[in-house]
Amino acid sequence: MFKISLCLFLVSVPFSAILCAAFSEERPTDRRVLVLLDDFAIKSSHSIFFKSLETRGFDLDFKLADDPKLALQRYGQYLYDAVVLFAPSIDRFGGSVDAASLLQFVDSGHDLILAADASASDLIRELAVECGVDFDEDPAAMVIDHTNHAVSETEGHHTLIASDDFINSEVILGSRKIEAPVLFKGIGHSINPSSNLVLKVLSASPAAYSANPKSKLSSLPTLIGSAISLVSVVQARNNARILISGSLSVFSDRFFRSGVQKAGSTTKHEKCGNEQFFVELSKWVFHERGHLKAVNVKHNKVGETDEPSMYRIKDDLDYSVEVYEWSGSSWEPYVAGDMQVQFYMMSPYVLKTLSTNEKGLYYTSFKVPDVYGVFQFKVEYQRLGYTTLSLSKQIPVRPFRHNEYERFIPAALPYYGASFSMMSGFFVFTLVYLYTK
Repeated sequence: MFKISLCLFLVSVPFSAILCAAFSEERPTDRRVLVLLDDFAIKSSHSIFFKSLETRGFDLDFKLADDPKLALQRYGQYLYDAVVLFAPSIDRFGGSVDAASLLQFVDSGHDLILAADASASDLIRELAVECGVDFDEDPAAMVIDHTNHAVSETEGHHTLIASDDFINSEVILGSRKIEAPVLFKGIGHSINPSSNLVLKVLSASPAAYSANPKSKLSSLPTLIGSAISLVSVVQARNNARILISGSLSVFSDRFFRSGVQKAGSTTKHEKCGNEQFFVELSKWVFHERGHLKAVNVKHNKVGETDEPSMYRIKDDLDYSVEVYEWSGSSWEPYVAGDMQVQFYMMSPYVLKTLSTNEKGLYYTSFKVPDVYGVFQFKVEYQRLGYTTLSLSKQIPVRPFRHNEYERFIPAALPYYGASFSMMSGFFVFTLVYLYTK
């Protein structure tokens, strides 16, 4: 079910490659985005969302999903940095694009926004499953909520939901609180609760369920309550990001401009939270927020500046790294108090929390353990909403040379005493033996 967790990330990124990329990139990703549509009418009906991307500097290339000239790469190089898939009913992509090539696109570290609806095809459902999300198997099912639906004169099945159950994460949804509920009309999905790669960012209420609104319930629905996710995100171990929505209409201009009043509430919002929610969420998906890079990783003996080729046991050393976060326009110092470094050989011999000067520099000092072998400096930093930092550098540790040992060890005084007492006793025994009768 969750093949993306198996196929994306078994290859570890070399330390040198991470450093090279961190120094060379001016921004986390380029701005080329392929937008695949069922119909070009979606370009105008969802223009506010597309306009927000273009305003932020993204270059959108609109194409029909079944375009026979469709291609993601040419001469082994990807033509785009992200794909927006607004074609829920497509059965087969055009050109050289298929489900496998889209998954390979994500495997290569690129981003994806996928929107489905009640007409979602098997192809779209298959893509969602590969990303760790299961849509309701009933093709006629929609999310229904008789308690937290939006007040509407035309919607009688209570499938137009006003949801405000957002993920509690500023890095994903921004620092400005979303005051109004999000309007949602579409299909629900479930995620694997044991996976830490898939996150629910918009959930249904405990009173919601997924069923065919035009027929009576004959059995208990498979998806009920808060287990239903309306919008989810995936952050892969290679830091590719995916947004999966069970509704295409939530991105539409009609929903973006609509007011909302939740059933049972007297508060009527002149504008629902859809625009703020999806604009802020798209910033996270396209790495405009929550993207970290590490530069200037250094280690050296205390009092020195050059990096040695090896350390000796019991040496005192300094370790430092600079960490920055992309703010959408520039790299800003990342400030946290929970970053740690391991001095590792089979298991951590030293685990130290890095201090910070709150200007991006993290540093610590420690003594090399009294064990020789090939060690690693390792930083594995994983926090909700942030890209993963994985740094490692091998360094050998040697024992003392023969001329580096202490000439007198106070702890060995009993052995010294035993040796001299034995020699003294032998000398006295010899004198007594030779010169007495």
